[in-house]
Amino acid sequence: MNWDDADDPWVSSDEDAEGSSDYGSTSDSGSSDSNSGDDRVAGPSELHNRASHSHGTTAQSRDADAEEARVEAAIEGDFDRLIQNIREAGDGTSSGMLSKMWDMNLEEREAEFKDDLRAASGVGRSKKKRGRRRGPVLSQQVRALIGEGNQAYVDANIPETIRIMQEVIRIEPRAAPAWSVLAQCYDDMGERGKALQLRIMAAHLNHDADEWGELAEQSRAQGYNQQALYCYGKMYHLDPTNVNALWDRASLAKEIGDLKTARSTMLAMLKRLPHHLPVLDELRPILIELSDLALCAELFQGAFDHYHSVYPSGRGVDPETGEEVPGGGFGLMHLLVLADLYNTLGEYGKAVNTIRKGCRWLQGRAAQKFWDACEDDREWDVPESNVQRGGEGEMQPGMYPLDVNARHRLAIARIKGGDIEEGKMHAKIVLAQDAAEYAPLFSEIADAYFEREMYAEAGHIYEMLGGDAGTSSMYVLLQAASCRRMIGDLKEAAEVYEHVIQADPGHNEAKMKLAEIYEILNEPRKALDLVMQVIESRKRRAAHREGTAEGGPGETASASLFEEGKVRGAKAKGTPAKANPNRLTIVQLRELETQKEREAVQSWHRVQELWPQMLANEEAATREWLVEAEKLVESFRETRALFLTSRHRGFRGMFPRSARKQTTEASEDNMASRLQLELGRDTLARKGAKSENVNTFRTISFENWLRLFMHYAFLLTRRGQYDLGNEVLRHLLYSNAYQSRSSQDSIRLALITCAIHADQFQTVVEQARKLINGHQFNNEPIRVLISSLGSGLRATDAFLVSTLSKHLLRETRLADAAVRDPDSLRYNTAQRRYGLVGSSGKGDPDDVPDDDDEVEAPAITELERAKLPTKPNPLNVAVYGQILLAAKSYQSALFYLLQAYDHAPDDPLVCLCLAIASIGRAMQRQSDNRHHLITQAMAFLTHYRNLRGDTGQGVDEVEYNFGRVFQQLGLHSLAVRHYQKVLDAAEVRTQSNEEDYGLAREAAYNLSLIYVSTGAAPLAQALYRRWLSL
Repeated sequence: MNWDDADDPWVSSDEDAEGSSDYGSTSDSGSSDSNSGDDRVAGPSELHNRASHSHGTTAQSRDADAEEARVEAAIEGDFDRLIQNIREAGDGTSSGMLSKMWDMNLEEREAEFKDDLRAASGVGRSKKKRGRRRGPVLSQQVRALIGEGNQAYVDANIPETIRIMQEVIRIEPRAAPAWSVLAQCYDDMGERGKALQLRIMAAHLNHDADEWGELAEQSRAQGYNQQALYCYGKMYHLDPTNVNALWDRASLAKEIGDLKTARSTMLAMLKRLPHHLPVLDELRPILIELSDLALCAELFQGAFDHYHSVYPSGRGVDPETGEEVPGGGFGLMHLLVLADLYNTLGEYGKAVNTIRKGCRWLQGRAAQKFWDACEDDREWDVPESNVQRGGEGEMQPGMYPLDVNARHRLAIARIKGGDIEEGKMHAKIVLAQDAAEYAPLFSEIADAYFEREMYAEAGHIYEMLGGDAGTSSMYVLLQAASCRRMIGDLKEAAEVYEHVIQADPGHNEAKMKLAEIYEILNEPRKALDLVMQVIESRKRRAAHREGTAEGGPGETASASLFEEGKVRGAKAKGTPAKANPNRLTIVQLRELETQKEREAVQSWHRVQELWPQMLANEEAATREWLVEAEKLVESFRETRALFLTSRHRGFRGMFPRSARKQTTEASEDNMASRLQLELGRDTLARKGAKSENVNTFRTISFENWLRLFMHYAFLLTRRGQYDLGNEVLRHLLYSNAYQSRSSQDSIRLALITCAIHADQFQTVVEQARKLINGHQFNNEPIRVLISSLGSGLRATDAFLVSTLSKHLLRETRLADAAVRDPDSLRYNTAQRRYGLVGSSGKGDPDDVPDDDDEVEAPAITELERAKLPTKPNPLNVAVYGQILLAAKSYQSALFYLLQAYDHAPDDPLVCLCLAIASIGRAMQRQSDNRHHLITQAMAFLTHYRNLRGDTGQGVDEVEYNFGRVFQQLGLHSLAVRHYQKVLDAAEVRTQSNEEDYGLAREAAYNLSLIYVSTGAAPLAQALYRRWLSL
């Protein structure tokens, strides 16, 4: 064989590559795809139908040529690196040059692949076919050697052919015919792996996309998956329109577990085929496995928006099947996937919007956007739900059908998002289905209730599932037992745990939970027996692992360019974690703490010196006090030991006696020791075993720290920095040093004080509700609330907020139930409050507590159960009636205020409120007994005067209120008489005390309105000059 004969095949192949696989090409490559073989993974159906062939301008052609040249140069750069590795690995001779395995860095190759994907912006540009690439000019010596090698191959002298061609490669590695002939020699010798390697080397010089595709298939057939991924990447680089190469690459990467490669490849496909559903369906489990839920939700949301805009009627032709289908292919399953993603990410509002908008669209009602104005889901109500909505002037329920799976997603989103009543309505419909068929939906609803700490509802569902062998599981039974325990049914919880242990004697988690319950039930012997069983089981497992530990299998030689069997980015198991060089040692930490303690003591002394001057409002001292106090406050807040997740343990110092991590084994051993001590009645040992909490931090007592924090927050609020002061106090609530009830109450009262000064009355209501929850059946927190909302429009708005009224109504009902039927209440150990038995199931929607009504469970060791009231409490109903009165709901206000009057008939405030409510109701158009109501109001006012009119201040108040009532009724002559009495009394008082106006100014203003309305302007001006002028 002469030189020309040997060179022709490779040159023609190179010419084909130049004409059909330009990087920026959009030419139809369907012919090349059809020859790729029937065994490749099927890709999207219209991969090549979406690429359009266009003729560009001369400038675009130059860009395409430049892009093609860049890609080919990059591939040849890989070839140069391979050659360099071969030379470094070999012994320098031609025979030993290829004796060792080539190794390429897969991480670098994948990074280059991503860079090429980002740079592949030339799709859609036309390309011109260039002339054949001949490669480097070969010397006469190399040409002669190639001719000799070809002749030796023709003569069937394989060893001589190999020797000559290796010599050619040593002299000129870019001689493509040498690689091809050498590969054929090894193929004839039966060494398929080495022949494939050599063909891959030759492919770097030929730049033929079809050739790379064939090499990828051969590598895959021989089990060289990493090598196949590399070949698929090169194929796509040379022919960016061939999306099938990306599909095959992604499928292979997913098959071998290289999820990161599969992810990047499929994302590249989505750039070529935006919103392509088969690609999205393949990409979804990959992103979920990689915990990239946000990106998955973004992609599905983009597809939803796209199909919603393209098919507004809710039906369209599926590009895969050509049939008309709901959503044009984006159907209910895709909506459920998107809703699940949003629920998992905690974006419950988006999940609700997805189901509502999506299902409406699939039903052909996309134009009915008015349903979005409804905050609830009345659009999907069913007659069986017995939910009363749509009063006069409101939108009526739609009663549209909704798939049970979609309703399940709505229920989950509503429950986890805090809209409990709406979620319960959907959950009730779902739970009415067959439990055996919809067991996963039942379990997820129970999990949502459990996450919201609604243990009664969750426990009911878990027990329903656990009662059927087809739906029961260990998880369900354990969750049912946890719910029983959280609602205080310890014996029932113990029975469930015993059932689990009987079914699975090796279930150590159930044994430890049961041991904890036995300890609470004062059965330490049973608890100790279970703990010892767990410890023995742990020891047996450890011994078994040591006895069966064997070394990994030895690695076998591979004929791949890459290290096969190693997934990119995977970390070998058992690899010890490297020590952090930046982490301080215990000695260094102690030295640092000593230094910070000295600084804190110095700052504290200076703060104490400046405190009196700061309280005297000396500006210079106040500024310096703030600087020093800020240092102390920030040093406290940045100390992690003061803000542990286990807040109930209190502060045990910067370096507790036991510094080891509380692992599962340690907790088991500690529990066993504790139970043994309890069984032995070793009181002294038990006292010694308990860790004493530390009452100081950096030599400053926690009482002084709290005093410092509160003064610091007060001063910040007074200087216009309320937000910072509020943040500091709220952060302090989470400190494990201040988890006692008295400390929590003090901090909340400080928060209320700052909020009053800054007119942030929503915060006042929030913190007052926390106090009411913490002190159940106690009137003092309610008095704190009322006194904090003294007067003003903002305070009134906060007083009328619906969450406060619902909260007070719940407290009122609980107090009433405690008096009438104490057996109807049960103490909830989780919330540390009494609650109605069975109220968490059916009942009034107002009985459902809000998010911030939950009682925090810090380590309040001194908190005892609230004593149940023995007689009716007028305060609750009176305050609730006042809220209704302020909201102008006079009819309802009369109902509750009359109840308060029954309990406290001699309370002047209740009588005054009843008079106001009666007058207000009489002035409304709906009233049908005005004269009776006015007479009733005057009767209550008269009783109010008898109770209140004994003192001078009381006389002023009574006369003013009578005048105000008569003015409201339009009886101006009577109103003037009472207002004048207020002014006469004020004239007498101001002679002895000029500042004692009483209610004179209010009376003067109201009286001036009467004078102006009756035309007595001079009298009104006289009032202005005397009482309403500065």
